[in-house]
Amino acid sequence: MSLSTNDLTELMELWAELNLTTAEHYNLSHVETLLCSGAVSHATFLQVLSILYIFMFLVGLAANSLVVWMNLRSVRNHYETHLYILNLAVADLCVVATLPVWVTSLLQGGRWPFGEAVCKLTHLVFSVNLFSSIFFLTCMSVDRYLSITLLADTPESHRKKAVRRLICILVWLLALVASTPDTYFLRAVKSSHHDGSVCRPVYPPDHPREWMVGIQLSFIVLGFAIPFPVIAVFYLLLAAAIPPNSDQERRDGRRIILTYIVVFLVCWLPFHAVLLLDTLSLLNLLPFSCQLENFLDVALHLTQCFSLVHCCINPVLYNFLNRNYRYDLMKAFIFKYSTRTGLARLIDGSHASETEYSGVATENSVMM
Repeated sequence: MSLSTNDLTELMELWAELNLTTAEHYNLSHVETLLCSGAVSHATFLQVLSILYIFMFLVGLAANSLVVWMNLRSVRNHYETHLYILNLAVADLCVVATLPVWVTSLLQGGRWPFGEAVCKLTHLVFSVNLFSSIFFLTCMSVDRYLSITLLADTPESHRKKAVRRLICILVWLLALVASTPDTYFLRAVKSSHHDGSVCRPVYPPDHPREWMVGIQLSFIVLGFAIPFPVIAVFYLLLAAAIPPNSDQERRDGRRIILTYIVVFLVCWLPFHAVLLLDTLSLLNLLPFSCQLENFLDVALHLTQCFSLVHCCINPVLYNFLNRNYRYDLMKAFIFKYSTRTGLARLIDGSHASETEYSGVATENSVMM
């Protein structure tokens, strides 16, 4: 089936308006999907996606807010990855904070009632913080390995802290650069197919498909192809380098490290695999069929939604599994007013003895 340039441009514009993922804009499916029939009911799909996004918003908001609050007030700021964990929680918090805006648009059938400025700003906040979350996870894997091997005998210094602060600044700048191209082309344009406007990218008319492919490939490379191998390699090296304080501690540490790798893979691989298929379809490297296009239409939405679960799991993996963090949390909420009875001092002494006995090195390098 062949299309003229004018027909293709019209179909691209129509598909962009009907596309359900107004939140991310990375997964514009093949425009010839419009010529297919039998796709999943968009109205039902919108409702299901909205429920999932609202659930993630509530869980992610509560969990990441708690992590930010605890890390800002905790006296245990000497841990080497504390700064990365704090920035990670801030990034995940900002990602989930944008979800109500996208849900509002989804529940209106993709219409965008907020204007072009909010369209650009909301997408920029979402994209920058999503990239930052992935980049901070990558930095943490490298930092933890270096801290337990090359820098194991080097005391924490102002210079090391300054380097970590500089890395955090560079991460945010890189995330901003990665998010700029797609955000630049976003427009709130009048829809010719229903009342109101839609928030969608409007690419240069000479090569719109090439721009779609370029942005999708950049997201695959920066969001998965580079970060995941780095995370996997350095965490596997860290697992092999854990100090042998005890066999049980080594098993626990390696189990947690394996969890870091598996969770990142499970959350992000499905979305990037489907996104790659969509890119190959846009490049006409896969034969066109309605079955493929309808599959991509549904799979991109579901896997994209599932990938954001990572923002809700990060607080558990990198904070709540840590015994020191759980102790600080317990002390903050349960024993806040127990100073007069001496209960807090008793718990402090018991916790200090337990930490010393269990091996601080493994705790700092793996659990934090």
